[in-house]
Amino acid sequence: MTERTVLTGARVALPTGVAEGARVTVEGGRIAESTAHEAAENTAHEANELDLTGHWIVPGFVDIHVHGGGGASFSSGDAEEALTAIRTHRAHGTTTMVASTVTGDLDDLARQAAALAELTEQGDLAGIHFEGPFISAHRCGAHQPELLRDPDPADVRKLVDAAHGAARMMTLAPELPGGLESVRLLAEHGVIAAVGHTDSTYEATLDAIDAGATVATHLFNAMPSLLHRAPGPIAALLEDERVTVELINDGTHLHPAALQLAFHQAGADRVAFITDAMGAAGMNDGMYPLGPMRVEVKDGVARIADGPTAGSIAGSTLTLDTAFKRAVTVDRLPVEDAVRALSTTPARLLGLSDRIGTIEAGKDADLVVLNGTFDLVGVMRKGEWLVKPEVR
Repeated sequence: MTERTVLTGARVALPTGVAEGARVTVEGGRIAESTAHEAAENTAHEANELDLTGHWIVPGFVDIHVHGGGGASFSSGDAEEALTAIRTHRAHGTTTMVASTVTGDLDDLARQAAALAELTEQGDLAGIHFEGPFISAHRCGAHQPELLRDPDPADVRKLVDAAHGAARMMTLAPELPGGLESVRLLAEHGVIAAVGHTDSTYEATLDAIDAGATVATHLFNAMPSLLHRAPGPIAALLEDERVTVELINDGTHLHPAALQLAFHQAGADRVAFITDAMGAAGMNDGMYPLGPMRVEVKDGVARIADGPTAGSIAGSTLTLDTAFKRAVTVDRLPVEDAVRALSTTPARLLGLSDRIGTIEAGKDADLVVLNGTFDLVGVMRKGEWLVKPEVR
């Protein structure tokens, strides 16, 4: 690890706004200084100074919902395979991630959680997200229907305990028997209760929020549509300031108008861009596993290959650098809003905003360098270059 690195000349996304020609100094794995402008008299070059004129520096991305990448899956229960997925997403700018599982047998999920908990303890992950099996059969998407079950609080507690303190979030359908009790249990244990893969009504969703649910799992997807006489969960989740809404910005899961609706209603401080990526992220088209299922990826879109849910979209092949570029070039979001959705908001949701999510002195030196067209050219994690920019 380089003891001291000085980055100069870039546009830097600071909490106060975008700073032109700014200077970021990194020492001992942390940000030592971030100044809006270079001092005019500072003309001496340091040994580890990197001139990034024409580039952007933004905070490292934070993904709270990702299933795998690089041909590997977090649901394998294998630590080396999980590390492959972690390295793949780090190379695309995700310096902090929560590993997501998919619906499975409770004992299998507990075994997976134990392996992922060790990686959390080591600092490779920020925790575990259980997506299923406590979800609606009517909105199961790529989850195996025969493995679904009602959210009995005892079963919910079993998975939380299996994670040995690493459980960060659990997605469930609150309208199912035991749903509200399970939401309360999760909240009491400091685990984020997320509403998703649900057939809930507007009123039942409000009850879940009052019980402690604070996240909408991939808003719009795997839930009833927004209708004028039956607004359903979408309206309830968008309007309540206690809820952070996940969005998959890959051009497949959401129409740009739906994304704009979410931003206009919730605001960037309540939107978290996620990948929901499965093992094919960072890979070519082909056949890939997703838990116990087979997924075919064609033209970058992942769908269940066979069985009762064949044809259903099965997560994504998205990486967050692509989500960022799409946000500012296709969706025309201000860079500041994209930074909030990819870094600041999810970091705060995880309770990690004292260490990550913004470029400020004292925080971890988790940085992403983008060129003038918003393509990723550099990734730094805790002061170490994972992808070093090649600049003249």
